[in-house]
Amino acid sequence: MIWLTILLMTVIVFFSRYLFLEPAIPLRLNQTARRLLRYSSPAVLTAIWGPIVFAPEQTFWPSLENPYLIGAVVTGLLIWKTGNVLLTIGVSMAVFLFYNLVAVDFLFH
Repeated sequence: MIWLTILLMTVIVFFSRYLFLEPAIPLRLNQTARRLLRYSSPAVLTAIWGPIVFAPEQTFWPSLENPYLIGAVVTGLLIWKTGNVLLTIGVSMAVFLFYNLVAVDFLFH
């Protein structure tokens, strides 16, 4: 049953992409639909990272003890100031790891 579900979802995703990417198929979206779809990626990404950052323990946790929140703030500031994605990923992961393993114990306990 699981394999059938995976296969069916693969087929659905493939054909939903294929319809819009194949030049031989004369299916085009109007300008309003294209404009609305530009907001789908940021909305989906926010729905993914929002709960991870603000509620990692299944409850709202906006404090300096939350390493996810500190990592997200550092990531946002770095990408805004530098624009370098690779640097931002590396430094943000290092800050998150340091803060999660070392800093929280010394600062708050």
